[in-house]
Amino acid sequence: MNAKYSCRYSGRSPVPNTMRVKLIISTAMEEIRTHCGLNCGWLAALALALVIGLGSATVAAAQTASKGNTKPSGAVSDAAVVRSLPGFENGYATVNGTQLHYVAGGKGAPLVLLPGWPETWWEFHSIMPTLANRYHVIVVDLRGMGGSSKPQSGYDKKNMAEDIYQLVRLLGYDRVNVAGHDIGSMVAFSFAANHPEATLKVALLDVPHPDEFFSEIRMLPEPGKFGAKIDDEHPGYPWWFAFHQVKGLPEQVLQGRFSIYQNFLIDYLLKDSKSIGPRDRAIYAAAYSSADAIRAGDAWYQSFPQDIVDSKTYKKLEMPVLGLGSTGYGWLKAAVTPKATDFRLVKVENSGHFMQEEQPEFVTKSLIEFFK
Repeated sequence: MNAKYSCRYSGRSPVPNTMRVKLIISTAMEEIRTHCGLNCGWLAALALALVIGLGSATVAAAQTASKGNTKPSGAVSDAAVVRSLPGFENGYATVNGTQLHYVAGGKGAPLVLLPGWPETWWEFHSIMPTLANRYHVIVVDLRGMGGSSKPQSGYDKKNMAEDIYQLVRLLGYDRVNVAGHDIGSMVAFSFAANHPEATLKVALLDVPHPDEFFSEIRMLPEPGKFGAKIDDEHPGYPWWFAFHQVKGLPEQVLQGRFSIYQNFLIDYLLKDSKSIGPRDRAIYAAAYSSADAIRAGDAWYQSFPQDIVDSKTYKKLEMPVLGLGSTGYGWLKAAVTPKATDFRLVKVENSGHFMQEEQPEFVTKSLIEFFK
């Protein structure tokens, strides 16, 4: 439990779970008032709803914890999970003032894979072995993600692209293929825009680089359009974009309870919730469980305004660009078409946002055909 929300209790017995939850909610509301003031009602209400939901789930979690040890298992560490991928190894490199963790394996032309939020390099584990039959696959935890360092600054996508550029040069490559998903897709686009001489081809999975459209995203959904999942009747409503703009509060609300938030969003963004199983979710939850990890993940979103400014300076991409879109198909079409001279867009059917886990065979085939 976050020390900020730790419960002081004068008796010898443990603090009752219901009392613990009440104290969490009470303290969190004070934090909301401190950060937002009385004139930020929509965000305060959102945060309160989130805290109440987390608090309720905390009761169940605490009751379960009383029956056994709930410390994170070494089974979800990078050292442990990489062993399930023969031929791949962990690596670390200090570049651009930060340390990056990456996993590499295979032989052939270099192919850099960049993951997104709220996941890590592990999101590509289902497609890495097949890709490694043709390419030297390098999957990088972005600045602030997983096993990489979590500095206080540098989360604009231009600087994060510089991280990747310096890494590939350190590894001995002049030119590479790059594919990114979610936040990683933004970094992949920025890599191609800022280092075209180092980019052979680039693939963007479901999300474009921030542009003016990001400033126009609706604060509230249309009546009846926000559902439990994204479908034809319920378009995507990325309310967490706004939540992540608040500095300090998400860490206090989510530390030690990130899995509750994570599972809601994964289920919302997947077509089939079983596509990301309990072990995968445990790996991601462990990566975002600390206050520093939550802060760093939020910083990717807090840098969107600067990313929008930077995007206005970029020239059209002239290398081949592939877009793989599911829930973000229309978004990619509108955003990338005017920004690339050689753009091919493919619809990933029967999939939600996490296509590399929901439709790994199709994504693998599409990437191999594009990068060959």
